[in-house]
Amino acid sequence: MLLLGLYHLVALLLLLVAAGRCLAATGGGDDGRQFVYNGFSGANLTLDGAAGVMPNGLLMLTDGRKVKGHAVQPFPLPFRTASNAAGSMRSFSTTFVFAIFGPYEDLSSDGIAFFVAASKEVLSAASPGQFLGLLNEDNIGNRSARIFAVELDTFKDAELRDLNDNHVGVDVDSLVSIDSADAGWYYDDGTGMFQNLSLISRKPMQVWVDYDSRATDITVTMAPLGVARPKRPLLQTNVNLSGVVPNMAYVGFSSATNFFSTRHFILGWSFALDRPAPALDISKLPQLPSAWSNSRSMPISIKIVLALASVTMVSLGIGIYIFVRRLRLKYSEVREDWEVPFGSNRFSYKDLFHATKGFSDKNLLGRGGFGSVYKGVLREPEMEVAVKRMSHNSRQGVKEFIAEVVSVGRLRHRNLTQLLGYCRRKDELLLVYDFMENVSLDKYLHGRNDQLLCWYQRYSIIKGVASSLLYLHEEWEQVIIHRDIKASNVLLDSKMNGRLGDFGLARIYDHETAAETTHVAGTMGYLAPELSRAGRPTPFSDVYAFGVFLLEVTCGRKPIFIDEQNNRVLLVEWVLEHHHNGSMLDTVDPRLRGEFNTEEVTIVLKLGLLCTYPSPNARPIMRKVMQYLDHDQLPPDLSPAYISYIMMAQMQNGGFDSHDMACSQPAMSVATLSGESSVTILREGR
Repeated sequence: MLLLGLYHLVALLLLLVAAGRCLAATGGGDDGRQFVYNGFSGANLTLDGAAGVMPNGLLMLTDGRKVKGHAVQPFPLPFRTASNAAGSMRSFSTTFVFAIFGPYEDLSSDGIAFFVAASKEVLSAASPGQFLGLLNEDNIGNRSARIFAVELDTFKDAELRDLNDNHVGVDVDSLVSIDSADAGWYYDDGTGMFQNLSLISRKPMQVWVDYDSRATDITVTMAPLGVARPKRPLLQTNVNLSGVVPNMAYVGFSSATNFFSTRHFILGWSFALDRPAPALDISKLPQLPSAWSNSRSMPISIKIVLALASVTMVSLGIGIYIFVRRLRLKYSEVREDWEVPFGSNRFSYKDLFHATKGFSDKNLLGRGGFGSVYKGVLREPEMEVAVKRMSHNSRQGVKEFIAEVVSVGRLRHRNLTQLLGYCRRKDELLLVYDFMENVSLDKYLHGRNDQLLCWYQRYSIIKGVASSLLYLHEEWEQVIIHRDIKASNVLLDSKMNGRLGDFGLARIYDHETAAETTHVAGTMGYLAPELSRAGRPTPFSDVYAFGVFLLEVTCGRKPIFIDEQNNRVLLVEWVLEHHHNGSMLDTVDPRLRGEFNTEEVTIVLKLGLLCTYPSPNARPIMRKVMQYLDHDQLPPDLSPAYISYIMMAQMQNGGFDSHDMACSQPAMSVATLSGESSVTILREGR
């Protein structure tokens, strides 16, 4: 009996050892300090958003929809031992295999990131798109976020100072990487030659991330799957994570999409504290899906059955043909071969029709010279949108316009209204934007909105619009001239942040070239004087309109307003005259009741006059404007001689009479916008 008992005890001990080894190999064991996932079937992970595990064990973070996804170890890991809880953190190591499937071979949307985070709450509040599902516009750059990440970014975002649209970056509490490098690897053949890797190639790649707590160094290495770990890392940077990662922290992956629908996959993952991460067993990793689904040949028996069934259904099909055709005509759309590259951004007319309740007047948000805007609620994905409905008769014009708006749709900036996609039906063009629940700025400045914008809100909106123009003029891959900057085209989101929208008049060209001469387009009162002569838009004509916008927001008056004597007055000339008389602060919106920052108001009013200088080359570029608004430059010095010169130039231009004359030219086409006193002017360029 004693021997039998000893036998059972030994067997139990062996069983416990085996169970411990098994646990360590599948995601637990060693107090959670080490785990390995060669595929994710049965893995104990916390998944949210679009994340899910496919039947073959492949972890999919995003499924092609415009969303975010997270996969996180369900329990926090001890990044410090009890003996050094207040000191430096432990070293850690991780390796994983990933693949990104974009809709095209050379275009994708945002990327994927491995992260170490203090809490899961920061992830739940994170935004998709440029924020990669890690942060949002409120906590980006905030040290309280306490998050470290290695990003595999496939979209260049100038606002985040991205290196390019195919890079690896090291992030700490921000998506502005402290160090980054082109995605790729170095050969170990003695030459050390660098080989680029396309993150969106739909091919699996392996990444190794190591943190040395003593040297406070992060190294990131990558290579194609099946290639041994290169000796030379892709990047190595010094960063002390002791103040970032707490005693207990979560590890996992995050990814996000936005304009282009993209799928992000993780095939395998291992992690360890105080030691190298366990090697992955490549032979056990799940297979990636086919890049394109290829239908297999159908058995003859099934073909025969289908043929007989089709013959039987012919009579019924003829009977319902007319009914179906009539139904389809209601939602019929125009599709042509040149639209193929833009297909993933196209909405169905039927979805937009139902989202806006048949373009009901109850959903109408406003009308303008270029169409009507309706509020809509999409069913899938469930979200509120703004649908702009326009009519176009020129086939070539529609083609060029769609190509242009799709390019604009690639813009990423927190102060730009995001274009989500478009739809065509007969002669109609429908554009789908993010919905801004606080409508446009002009409703608060000139409408009957009971809510008064305080000076802090106005200054924040001004800086936001200025930042977006700097992005359009200088920071994006091409130059974009907006050509219609005004309060009604600045929309306010739920937090009253200003977002510049309506790119229907925008012109795009390369940085090394200039915009072609075109028809004069814009809104009366915002048009730079040189446009009526040359007809060629430039960034400086945008600066002029922005200067008028500055005065409009500060004074609470339209660019052309009616004074107490019932005279039409140009806002620019009115503020200029007050500045000349030393009473410039008297122009501030009286509804503020004197509650404003005098220094900021002075900067904005002077800057408005400087931006509306008659000579375009004397106006500041938007980078200089931002320096003034950020207080990095002393306020503009508008000397009396300078003001006198401007007033003389205004007099030579004829002041308000010049605008009247411009509108009375026979070659002009003038149309008053519904609900607005502004006028859209179109003149064919010569």
